[in-house]
Amino acid sequence: MVKKAVILLATGFEEIEAVTVVDILRRAGIDVVIAGIENFSVIGSHGITVSADKRLSDVKHDFDAVILPGGMPGAMHLHNSSEVNDFIKDMNAKRVLIAGICAAPSVVMAPIGILDDKSATCYPGDQIDFAKNTKYKDEAVVVDGNIITSQGPATAMEFAFAIVEKLIGKDAVKKLKKHTLADYPSKRFVL
Repeated sequence: MVKKAVILLATGFEEIEAVTVVDILRRAGIDVVIAGIENFSVIGSHGITVSADKRLSDVKHDFDAVILPGGMPGAMHLHNSSEVNDFIKDMNAKRVLIAGICAAPSVVMAPIGILDDKSATCYPGDQIDFAKNTKYKDEAVVVDGNIITSQGPATAMEFAFAIVEKLIGKDAVKKLKKHTLADYPSKRFVL
């Protein structure tokens, strides 16, 4: 059965974190729905416009993963939406994979208790907004149960691979890394 994921976009989202994840998940054969919380046309924090497939209000709660990109003010717009908060809490209660990157873990996930008693990461420095019972790890990607968190734009591909691994397995990630040259020795790029 094909796995399904939804990525929530609000004005000011971090483009690298959103587009990289959508691309990698779709390459893996995961059905990804881009859901705009305000409009179908969503402008990122660096002026790149992405067309949403649906509005969040039109999305059913039948996904295997919910993905939250960071970026400002995008993460704050997600945080300020009661519809987004209710959606995330409902999906978490169903033990669906909840994945947040950059500012999303601290700005969106932590305030609604998604990171309580979990290990997590976020954009360095933003962990000051974590609850005392959230264990911060200074790592590119942290997986704890149904929660995946990551640090920021440069970790977006590794974040996407972690989501794919959790949803469909290590073999899928191995193939993706080969086809995207993610496993290619870095010495190739030395000048």
